[in-house]
Amino acid sequence: MLRILGKASSINVRKVLWTCAELHIPFEREDWGSGFRSTNDAEFLALNPCAMVPVIQDGDFTLWESNTIIRYLAARYDGLHLYPTDAQTRARVDQWIDWQASELNRSWSYAFMSLVRQSPDYQDSAALANGVAQWSKTMSILDQQLHKTGAYISGEAFSLADIPVGLSVNRWFETPLAHPDYPAVRAYYARLGQREGFRQYGRNGTP
Repeated sequence: MLRILGKASSINVRKVLWTCAELHIPFEREDWGSGFRSTNDAEFLALNPCAMVPVIQDGDFTLWESNTIIRYLAARYDGLHLYPTDAQTRARVDQWIDWQASELNRSWSYAFMSLVRQSPDYQDSAALANGVAQWSKTMSILDQQLHKTGAYISGEAFSLADIPVGLSVNRWFETPLAHPDYPAVRAYYARLGQREGFRQYGRNGTP
């Protein structure tokens, strides 16, 4: 059985859990990370020298990096409906997975640390205002893309890209800030809420 190391509240762990739900992969999960067993323990570092969750063990195969893990699971467990083999269709899925990691993830960092984590190191009012503006600007790109597709991030069908992007949308709506009106994003969020995997793991790790 697939072994998943990482606490369920982690957004990156939830990518893996949601993917498992979509692909009906049975798994056992262990709590690792802040508030649980330390990822700096020698046992964990032997699996991932970066000391980050999630890590999976599929038999004797160990893998870390959440986006790599979900790609692996789709390829390993009959997930062609989520991650097609056609080069151009897969590239479009990969484009939005990578955009979430490189652009969207980066845009929320200050605002999330300030407003949700309430870190004392992220309480500069000017930096917060700039962070909120940057996050909103990046979300406008998402709204434009969803307006074009009318459904999901890479096209008409739900794909692997909707898992990291959908979790990011959840983070957007759950962060206490003034949200610009992005109708396509709101409709997308409602659409994701119809999926069992999202209901299980999409909203901060709680049903």
